[in-house]
Amino acid sequence: MDFKHDNKGCNLNNKGCSTKMDTKLNTFDWLCDIDEAHNQCEFIEVQFKNTRKGYYRNSNGLQLYKGDVVAVEATPGHDIGTVTLTGRLVLLQMKKMGIRVENAEIKRVYRKARPVDLEKFEEAKARENDTMLRARLIADDLRLNMKIGDVEYQGDGNKAIFYYIADDRVDFRQLIKVLADTFKVRIEMKQIGARQEAGRIGGIGPCGRPLCCSSWMSNFVSVATSAARYQDISLNPQKLAGQCAKLKCCLNYEVDSYVEVQKQLPSREIPLETKDGTYYHFKTDIFNRLMTYSSDRNVLANLTTIHADRVFEIINQNKKGVKPENLLEEPQKKAPQRDFQDGVGEESLTRFDREKRKKLNNGGRDRDREKPRGPRPNNNNNNNNQSPQSATGDNQATPERTNPNRNNRENPNRRGGEGQPRQNRPERQPRPDNTERNNTERNDRPERPNRPSRNRPNRPQRPENPEGSGK
Repeated sequence: MDFKHDNKGCNLNNKGCSTKMDTKLNTFDWLCDIDEAHNQCEFIEVQFKNTRKGYYRNSNGLQLYKGDVVAVEATPGHDIGTVTLTGRLVLLQMKKMGIRVENAEIKRVYRKARPVDLEKFEEAKARENDTMLRARLIADDLRLNMKIGDVEYQGDGNKAIFYYIADDRVDFRQLIKVLADTFKVRIEMKQIGARQEAGRIGGIGPCGRPLCCSSWMSNFVSVATSAARYQDISLNPQKLAGQCAKLKCCLNYEVDSYVEVQKQLPSREIPLETKDGTYYHFKTDIFNRLMTYSSDRNVLANLTTIHADRVFEIINQNKKGVKPENLLEEPQKKAPQRDFQDGVGEESLTRFDREKRKKLNNGGRDRDREKPRGPRPNNNNNNNNQSPQSATGDNQATPERTNPNRNNRENPNRRGGEGQPRQNRPERQPRPDNTERNNTERNDRPERPNRPSRNRPNRPQRPENPEGSGK
C-alpha cells in the first residue's frame, strides 16, 4: 500500500495529523494536539492494500504515530501495514465497526518495520499482477463461472488472498489445490461484489467526478428500481447502470426528499372531470409542484400543465358533483388600480411661482385672443383717394394693416421728427367709427326675448316740508 504522508503535518504539531485525505479510509485525527489522548489508548488502526483495514493492540508500548510502517501479527507469519490512526479515536472506530475491546482475538503489533521486512514486502507486491493473470487462466481451464479481480500477498510472502466475483455459488476446492501447487503459498479466497470491485479499480463516473465507491463510500446499500420511479427517471438500464453494471448508488441520495415532497401532492390515480372531458395524469414536476394531464389515457393528447393546488381544487369540485370549464384557472377580475399622488409634491413651495411665470410669458395674449374682433374696414375707398403717383409707383407694396385698438394720433416722441410719420411708410388709415363696430357686434348677437314689464306700485311722494320748519 502506498501511503502518502505530509511531512509538515498540521499547524499544531508534526505527528502526522494532516487534513489531506489521501484515501477514503483515512480518518482525520482532530485530537492530535492532546498528548493524553494518544498515551491512554493501546490500540492502533492499521491499513493494508486497498480497502483492507485492521485494529491491533500495542502491547509493547511502542511510540507510534500516523504514517509509521509496522509489522503486525498474522496467521501464519506477519504482515506489513501503515498506521492510520492512534489515540482515543481508535476506540470510537472499533465501536463503529462492532469490535469489542475485551475480545481476546485482537492481534498485536510486533515492531516497526525493518529494512529486511520492507524488502520482502516489495518482492511480494511485484508478484501480484502475474499471479492474478495466471489464476484467471486456471479458473477458465476448470470451467468455473467466476472472475478473479485482484490478488494481495501478505507482507512476508507466505500467504495470498484472491478476490473473486461470482453470481452463483462456486465450488472452488479444486481451484485452491491447483493454486497452492502452482504458487507454493497459502491460499485464501474472498468473494466481493461488483461495487467493491469497481471501488478497488476506480474510475470516472458519468458526472465527471471519481466514483463514489472508490473515493469515499465504504458501506454499500442495495439500490432498487423504486428509487428511480419515485424520482420520475426513465427506466433505461443503460442510463441507470454504473461501471459495475449495477444500479448507480447515487439513486439513493435524493430519494428521501422526493418521497417527502410527493406526500404533499395529489394522487396520480385520480382522473380530473371537466366539461371538456376527462383528463389523466401523465407526469409530475415534483419540486415545482406542476402536474401534466392528457385527455387520453394511452395516447398523448391535449397536454395541459397545471399547479398542484389547482388539481386539489378540481378534485374537491368533482367530489361535490361540479365540473369546471377546463383545467386552467379561471381568470380573476383585477381590482382597478388607483394612482395616488404624493401630498408632499402637491404642497410644493414653488407651485405659485411657476403659474406666475407662465402668465408673464404669455404677456396677456390669451386675453386678446378671447376678445371678439369686428370686421376689418374696407380700404378700397381710401386707396382710391390716394394720389396717382402713389398708385403707379407703389403698386407693389402691401397696404398697411390697421389696429383698431390703437389711437389715430401721432406720437411726438417717435424718431424722424415731431408729429411726422417715418419715411417709406404709407399713411395711417383712420380708425373706424365706434358706432359701426357696435352695430356689427349687435347684429351678430341673438335677439333676447322681450322681458315682461314689472308692474311696480307707485311709490308715495314725500310730503314737502312746511314753511317755517327749522332744521
